Amino acid sequence: MSMNVVAQVFAVLAGLLHVLIFTMESVLFRRPQVHGRFRVKPQDLAAVQPWAFNQGFYNLFLALGALGGVVAVHTGHAAVGAAVALFGCASMLGAAVVLAATDRRMARAAAIQGVTPLAALVAALFAG
Repeated sequence: MSMNVVAQVFAVLAGLLHVLIFTMESVLFRRPQVHGRFRVKPQDLAAVQPWAFNQGFYNLFLALGALGGVVAVHTGHAAVGAAVALFGCASMLGAAVVLAATDRRMARAAAIQGVTPLAALVAALFAG
């Protein structure tokens, strides 16, 4: 599978979004406006924060895969770069599906998390 420009743009957008999610989960999670987005009550913060910190790094690593894959596409490693970027996008999409299936109240967040990697994957399917 190759990556056309549209797939690359959406993979980069997905990667950047997941860097933002990493920042929220691993850096800013203790802020009430941040942990509230994840439906975490203040009294549960001490128990949940280590999990969020770890989850944030999962999101960072997926982001780095998507972004690094696109960089590899442009540095002479098109097949490997596409594979890495699209694997990252597929993992992001899978996580979004799990989030929506686990808690319907998180459907909006799951859609935000999943739409750009889905678009990258669909665009790559039509790349030829």
